[in-house]
Amino acid sequence: MLIGEYTHTIDPKKRVSLPAKFRKEIGKKVIITNGLDNCLSVYTPAEWKKVSEKLSQLSMGQADQRSFNRFMLAGAVEIDIDSVGRMLIPDFLREFANLKTKVVLTGVHSHLEVWDEKSWRAYKKRIESQADVLAEKLGEIGVI
Repeated sequence: MLIGEYTHTIDPKKRVSLPAKFRKEIGKKVIITNGLDNCLSVYTPAEWKKVSEKLSQLSMGQADQRSFNRFMLAGAVEIDIDSVGRMLIPDFLREFANLKTKVVLTGVHSHLEVWDEKSWRAYKKRIESQADVLAEKLGEIGVI
C-alpha cells in the first residue's frame, strides 16, 4: 500500500526522485497520466492494467465517459525509473499539473500522486477544513 507525503524538487533535467519507501513498491517502470484535481497519477503496470480495464468498460456512446477515457488514456506515458530512483516527467504533464520546482508526492493506496507544492498545500488545507463533513458522509454509506 502506498501512503505518505514527501516533498521533492524537480531537477534541471525534469526528473523527480521517488522516495525510497515508494521505490520498493513501485519497481522499475510506471505509467504516469493526468490525475484529478490537477495533479498527476502514477501507477505500477499491474495497477494501470486494472484501471485501463475498467476504463475500457465505459461506453464510447456516452460523451462524459468517452471524455474521461480520453483524459486518462491520451495523457498516459510509460516511464522507466532510473538506477537512482528518478522518473522523468514529460513537459505536457508538467504543464497540466502546473509543476514548478517543488513537488509533493503522495501515496494514495494503489497509486501515487504528484502535486505542485503550492497546489497541494491549498488542496490539503481545504480538505482538512471539511474533514468532519466528509467523515459524516462516509459514515452514512458505512465506510467509517
